[in-house]
Order: sequence, then structure tokens, then C-alpha cells
Amino acid sequence: MLLRQLFDHETWTYTYLLACEESGEAVLIDPVIDQLERDIKLLSELGLKLVYTLDTHAHADHITGCGLLRQRVGSKAVIGASSGAEGADVFVEDGSKLKFGSIELEVRATPGHTDGCVTFVTADHKHAFTGDALFIRGTGRTDFQQGSAERLYRSIHDKIFTLPDDTIIWPGHDYRGMTFTTVGEEKRLNPRVGDGKTEAEFTDIMDNLNLPTPKKIDVAVPANLHCGIVPASSMSGDPLPERGWAAIERTPEGIPEVTIGWVDDNKGAIRMVDVREPDEAESDGKIEGVEVIPMGTVDEASKAWDKEEPVITICRSGRRSGRVALELEKLGFKRIASMRGGMVAWQSQ
Repeated sequence: MLLRQLFDHETWTYTYLLACEESGEAVLIDPVIDQLERDIKLLSELGLKLVYTLDTHAHADHITGCGLLRQRVGSKAVIGASSGAEGADVFVEDGSKLKFGSIELEVRATPGHTDGCVTFVTADHKHAFTGDALFIRGTGRTDFQQGSAERLYRSIHDKIFTLPDDTIIWPGHDYRGMTFTTVGEEKRLNPRVGDGKTEAEFTDIMDNLNLPTPKKIDVAVPANLHCGIVPASSMSGDPLPERGWAAIERTPEGIPEVTIGWVDDNKGAIRMVDVREPDEAESDGKIEGVEVIPMGTVDEASKAWDKEEPVITICRSGRRSGRVALELEKLGFKRIASMRGGMVAWQSQ
């Protein structure tokens, strides 16, 4: 079996590429939408065919790449049946099997971080991909979505700690530069759930973590319940209930973008900001009704905007507007995107 561990620096997320070297069939576990081009390039370099993308759960800190990978390479999206997600090709539950080439993965339900958390275990029990159930010297948190410390404790002890001690644990995240561990190590050394910790002790630890809310939870969870692609009517509290928010796609640099067609459909009904200089916008043409706010003044102007309100940024080619969109996202704007290709693309279409 070919195995590669990949990393997203912004969200500390591990993505795993597994492949049957005989058939060339492969799966990606927990792909990140921002790393789409990296993953597709690696598949091409290694001569692999992606047949499945597997999400261990509906993530709160990043958007899955499952939906866009399905569009780009024809892979099937897989997620737990108890996740509440829609639009996946395969819904798995405890005891399900997934086969690609000569490799088979066993599904173990490990709820507690969320209802739909699953762990993928190779048939020989040499490898377990635990998502956010069990980390290296830690566990997933239990204070949002459908979190339950009691359920997570039982999941870890009944579904993961029952594997052989030499089973390698590949976690969904790591924040300290560690890459993998083993079942035996975590049974002895995990400060939350190992070394004989009782369920009551674990629950007390989890109840007192006092961690900040994930920055992208309001965007990531709705998207991940639809394979990373948000349908038009799925955003609760949307100021445009008939039209909804856009299906965002991110560039390899992480810039959130919407299509020319989406902008055309929604112009006049949503805040759109042209970040070029006024004389540039006048001479080269602009979209009717769009506000012209030069790039250097957007930060100040945005202080008066509602951060829940959708905002589209526009420039000549999409480069400046992309940078502005990223900056506004860092400032807390939750529905922000750049018009792909800018006015050059708009005028050509």
C-alpha cells in the first residue's frame, strides 16, 4: 500500500493519500479544498486514479475538497451516515467496508466529537485514520456540534483501543509537529483518555478546556454538510433567501472566488465592491451599481459593513480583488469572495 501524509498549514489538517500500487486506485482521507491543486498534481505525478474521497466527519475548521474533486476527477464522496450530510455518493456506518484495488478499509463509528465521526482501519489492522476522535496525546473537542465527552470516551476505548497496540494512529490534526502515534502509546501516554483515566475524569477534562470557537465554523459546517459545495438555499439567516449564498471555490492560494455567471445573476441584489481606482474603473468600464472603493481604503470602509452580509470584490483581473477578499476574511467577514477573472473576464463574456 502506498501511503502519503499531507498537511494544510492554515488549519493544521492532515490529509492522507492511500493507494493500491498494483491497480493504481487511490483514496484521499479528509481532503482540504484549499489544497485541491496540490492533491490533483500528486495523483497525476504518481499515476493514480482517485476513486473515493473520505471525510472522517463534517469538519468545523476547513472546507472539504470532496465535492470539487468529484467534479474534477470523478471520485465518489464518502461520509458517515450519522453526519447529517447530503449529496455524498456513499454513506458508511459501523462495519461498512470500502475497497480500492486490493486494499480494504473497515469503518468504525467513533462518535463524540460529532455524531458522524468515523475511523477508517486497514483490513490488516496496521493503520487507523482517526480523524478528530483521537489525536497524538489528545482528543477532538466535545463542546460544539453534537459533542459528547461520554460518547467519545466509549468510542476511543471500544473502537480504537481494542486494536492491536502496534496499530499506527494517523490523526486528523496535530498542532505540535507530531506525525503519527500507536494505539499502545496512546493507551499509556494520552493525558486525556489514556493511563487508566476514567470516563468521569475524561468528562471533567473536556468540560474545562475553554477553547475558542473555530474561526471558520459558520462557513465550514454548512459547506461540509454538502460535500464542500454550498447549495443556494442552505445558508441560514441569508439576506437573500431566494438566491442564497454562492458555491465558493478557492484557488491554490486560498482565495475565495465566485463565477462571472453568479455575479451576473446577483448584481444589484448584493454588495459588490470594485477595488480599482475611480479613474481606472471609469476608463476601463465597470458593472452598473457596483461601489468603487479603492483597494487602499477598503479596510476603513468595511468598518461600517455588516460582517454577515455577502460581499463580492472586483478588479481588472481578479488579483487585487483576491487579496482584498482574503484580508476581509481575516477581518471576520463570513461571506466574502472575489469575482474570478475580474473585469477582463466579465467583458469577454
